[in-house]
Amino acid sequence: MTDLINLMNDLLWGSILVYLLVGVGIYFTFRLGFIQFRHFGHMFSVLRNSRKSDSSGISSFQALCTSLAARVGTGNMAGVAVALTLGGPGAIFWMWMTAMLGMATSFAESTLAQLYKTRDKDGNYRGGPAYYMEKGLGMRWMGVLFSIFLIIAFGLVFNAVQANSISSAMNTAFGFEPLHVGIVIVLLSSFVIFGGIRKIARTAELIVPFMALAYIVIALAVVFINIDKLPAAINLIFRSAFGLEQAAAGGIGYAIAQAMINGVKRGLFSNEAGMGSAPNAAASATPYPPHPASQGYVQMLGVFVDTIVICSATVAIILMSGEYVPHGEITGIELTQRALSSQVGDWGSIFVAFAIFFFAFTSIIANYSYAETNLIFLEHNNKKGLVVFRIIVLGMVMFGSLATLPVVWSMADVSMGLMAIVNLVAILLLSGIVVKLAKDYNRQLKAGKLPTFDANDYPELKSQLEEGIWDNNKSQ
Repeated sequence: MTDLINLMNDLLWGSILVYLLVGVGIYFTFRLGFIQFRHFGHMFSVLRNSRKSDSSGISSFQALCTSLAARVGTGNMAGVAVALTLGGPGAIFWMWMTAMLGMATSFAESTLAQLYKTRDKDGNYRGGPAYYMEKGLGMRWMGVLFSIFLIIAFGLVFNAVQANSISSAMNTAFGFEPLHVGIVIVLLSSFVIFGGIRKIARTAELIVPFMALAYIVIALAVVFINIDKLPAAINLIFRSAFGLEQAAAGGIGYAIAQAMINGVKRGLFSNEAGMGSAPNAAASATPYPPHPASQGYVQMLGVFVDTIVICSATVAIILMSGEYVPHGEITGIELTQRALSSQVGDWGSIFVAFAIFFFAFTSIIANYSYAETNLIFLEHNNKKGLVVFRIIVLGMVMFGSLATLPVVWSMADVSMGLMAIVNLVAILLLSGIVVKLAKDYNRQLKAGKLPTFDANDYPELKSQLEEGIWDNNKSQ
């Protein structure tokens, strides 16, 4: 079984996905006119009015926090350490590149999710790649395939990954038994996920901003203490990314390939751009400005915060600590804990344990919310099926608390890769609509208007959209 998983990983990540992810990111960057750079400031402007919502949706700020809850977790603290160990410091450069290009990809998928959202039987907004595959492309089979991959990836495997990092961090910091940690995680998770999408959003809104800010402040303190080492660390990342560090020893091509593969892989796992996960949160929001593209800007910001800000914080902590050993045995969350402890003392390991607990816990509940949305797409609000699924999810959380890291990471990579391929194909096929919506939004913005979408202005799209969501939007 392990050999099969490794074979699929090599096939997906050794060639197909690295080129596809980077290629799609470049494609949308050009087609949207370098939107992530030209409109960088506008992402923050949209966020200023992000707390508005209605009876059907959560606020844009809650949608951002929910998507960040899923993004900010194991990938930022354990995944960065894994990328450094396997791919060298050069992997970080490719993580950054994946994020910068991925911002345009994230704009595309989140804008489409908003456009094609629906209301469930409880009146809540639901949407995501499965929905735009069915409504925008007329390919329900494709949406079903994506939903199955997402449920496996986010509902099951990724939650095992997050629980694995929590139990590992708590064992390193306090010596707690993984079984006991797993029981606590299961109890806390069940309390939130049985409360539904709004409880998940409120929990994420409370925890994520506080923990992210605390982590960034600690990382900045480490950088300040070691400010003299900063130029050397940055130089090491860029030299390693292009094989200059390894040129003298030979094997330059292999070094670059390893840096690129591990950087892109861990970058995607962290920021999820193009994977099709964050659009599930974006679709649940009441957008302001009331236009699908506004959620594209919000989720672009999510990618930036996740990788360029929080992942870089972990990089700084590890590279400036002296604890980093290329291809060393110490990796994952343990390396991050050791690195911080070497800088600030023993409490550093405890801080990382608490940080990973809250980051990974919010990831578990946000991942579940994505899976729930796709289960509803498949089963159309089968309440009994939902309860059974929640129990299975909690079982995977317990499994992850007790499993070994390499097996869980490998399973995560395969499931993530398959859903990413399906989603990337879909957004490429719908790219014309993304460009049309971006132009409409920015035309209104330049005219000094509040960008507002009305389906009646787009008869070619209106028949594909859920009735009552975007009709006569301008008069509301």
